[in-house]
Amino acid sequence: MTEPSRQTVGQDAPVFRFAPSPNGRLHLGHALSALLNADMAEKTGGRLLLRIEDIDLTRCTPELEQAVFDDLAWLGIPFEKPVRRQSEHFPLYREALDRLQAMGLVYPAFLTRGEVKARVSEYEREGGIWPRDSDGAPLYPTEERMLSDAERAEKLATAERYAWRLDIGKALAAAGHPLSWRETGDGAQGEISADPAAWGDVVLWRSDAPASYHLAVTVDDAAQGVTNVVRGLDLFHATSVHRLLQALLGLPQPVYHHHRLVLGLDDRKLSKSLGDTALSALRAEGKTPSDIRAMVGV
Repeated sequence: MTEPSRQTVGQDAPVFRFAPSPNGRLHLGHALSALLNADMAEKTGGRLLLRIEDIDLTRCTPELEQAVFDDLAWLGIPFEKPVRRQSEHFPLYREALDRLQAMGLVYPAFLTRGEVKARVSEYEREGGIWPRDSDGAPLYPTEERMLSDAERAEKLATAERYAWRLDIGKALAAAGHPLSWRETGDGAQGEISADPAAWGDVVLWRSDAPASYHLAVTVDDAAQGVTNVVRGLDLFHATSVHRLLQALLGLPQPVYHHHRLVLGLDDRKLSKSLGDTALSALRAEGKTPSDIRAMVGV
């Protein structure tokens, strides 16, 4: 696959990254994020990295990865090589999980999504209010935290699928102090108080997948020396989880800039799965990179 050449910049320059998943065509929302990263890197004399987040080996394909390169080349966005692919770093994510496991901060969880959904539905039918995260998803039940070593070993020996989840209570105690991050984006700015507990016991690893987004992105940003994370406002609240993992693993803290989202005519977030305003389609219609900049307002 064709990749742009390396830029020559100072070693102490700010480091930005654009990190798409090649599980669909890039759309206008991705263009906004990529262009902002490129513009901010240029303005600060920084470096721009490309990371291919291809943990989902079923949906991510070489053809869609090449489409990412094609779209970025068309937009005129330069980035350094070599490109980092998450699929080439599974052992690094496992090492991070092993460290958290050695600290006693993770546990195997066996309930399926269907089982959790059924439990939440029954609880709410009886008038209860089940806690939910910032995305509206119900928090995972916590009783599996209390399983004995023998019970866990028995379940692990027979379970077809399971996940490793972060015990949020133990994790916050291990962090030992309130967490926050520096925000320069389109929403709240300044020092933002992190609230990892709002996400409950998040998944870090599944038996049928190498790592979760939360774990992989946190490890990757540190491994690549990223100093400035520029991404959409839909990930603003997830930063709380990333700050907690950074604290637990002793990783550096980037500056965060969460930018506005590009919405469709029905005011919903654009989706690759629905083919919303794909850059390849707009290019085929005769749109130019300048047109794309005008459409996303940069």
